[in-house]
Amino acid sequence: MAFNAPIPGQSLTTTPKNYPWERPQEINDPEEAIQMHLTRLSNPDVLEAALDLIELEGLDIQTVVKGMMRAAVSKGIHNIDIALLVAPVVHEFIKQAAKAAKIDADDGFVDKTAKEKQKQDTISARASKQLISMGAKPKEVVKEIVEEVEVPEKEAPRNGLMARGGV
Repeated sequence: MAFNAPIPGQSLTTTPKNYPWERPQEINDPEEAIQMHLTRLSNPDVLEAALDLIELEGLDIQTVVKGMMRAAVSKGIHNIDIALLVAPVVHEFIKQAAKAAKIDADDGFVDKTAKEKQKQDTISARASKQLISMGAKPKEVVKEIVEEVEVPEKEAPRNGLMARGGV
């Protein structure tokens, strides 16, 4: 894997203001930055590319917006502070465009582990309800299953050099 990013201190060994991020940004006003991004997204090709990333590649909206903001910062269009102010507006624009295109888009704000735990809890609740409707008592069923599982015996004491107590 090739790294194309500058190494720390590289800007001190090259011609000053050689890279876009070493020069003053083109846009200093957040409202102008919003207009620039929304005008760019109004181009059907650009919007289609963003929606393709969401639909075909499975990216969430937050990741797409972060990529757009990082690209603008690295090109010297605006700084990171303006990117942080502009990102929610661009996020909402893409979200509404995805909704209009009938694309099921993930915002990217939900913690996936919490979402998975919620899904497992829902499955457990449904299973308990099904067991109750069948006349079984869920706690007794779980107790039977736990009793069937073999519990490993206590591990034998170790006799190696690192197993000794105080030396």
